[in-house]
Amino acid sequence: MKKILLLTTISGLTLLGCSSTQINMSMGNMRLINSSATAQEVMDFANTTCKNDFYQGASFLSKAGKEYRFKCVKPEENEILIPIPGTTISADTPVSGK
Repeated sequence: MKKILLLTTISGLTLLGCSSTQINMSMGNMRLINSSATAQEVMDFANTTCKNDFYQGASFLSKAGKEYRFKCVKPEENEILIPIPGTTISADTPVSGK
């Protein structure tokens, strides 16, 4: 129980540091992020969020206004991680092809 409270507190403080970025929906491997931050900051946030949920990283799906849609990818799915156009995925994320 203490670990859950600690993780909740840390997650809340992390989101306060990025007050312009928040996750609106997290369902399965899909993430809906609402953000007024730069596209690169949103891409980094999405990758970190997916990695924290034991995925390989985030693959960009679409953008509507300030809402970004991502799919979290597992390594065994052999999918390519797609960044937001004009951004990059950090070098520590292995990008696998078919």
